[in-house]
Amino acid sequence: MTGTIDARLAELGIDLPEAAAPAANYVPYVVSGNLVYVSGQVPVVNGQIGYQGKVGAEYTTEEGAEVARVCGLNIIAQVKAACGGDLDRVQRVVKLGGFVNCVDGFAEQPVVINGASDLMVEVFGDKGRHARFAVGTNALPRNAAVEIDAVVEIR
Repeated sequence: MTGTIDARLAELGIDLPEAAAPAANYVPYVVSGNLVYVSGQVPVVNGQIGYQGKVGAEYTTEEGAEVARVCGLNIIAQVKAACGGDLDRVQRVVKLGGFVNCVDGFAEQPVVINGASDLMVEVFGDKGRHARFAVGTNALPRNAAVEIDAVVEIR
């Protein structure tokens, strides 16, 4: 039986990627009580980092938002794995933490991270509204353009 969120994903034409394996000595998520803590997700596409470089140089703000959306898809994939495949267990996306690999003087980090924030609301509706931060940095692991972590409440 397809769940409500799976049906919503299909309606939106979204195919979730496989949950990515960690790239170092950590786990992709931790479930503690009713919270899922998702490790930082970079824009992995088909097992490879798909977007490397800086927003404001290699990528425009709008392209950066698309990269953030890819990170958001990877977050949802990790949450699905944490929920045993049942995204209807999601009660609330509590918080996103967004990092943008950007050039000095770039000040549109919130617009970039909106790519993931908007996705959470598209997929989960009001349960997708969350607290967040969006900061710029001079570098991210493997030169990823964006990295986003999450805290999600589940039942």
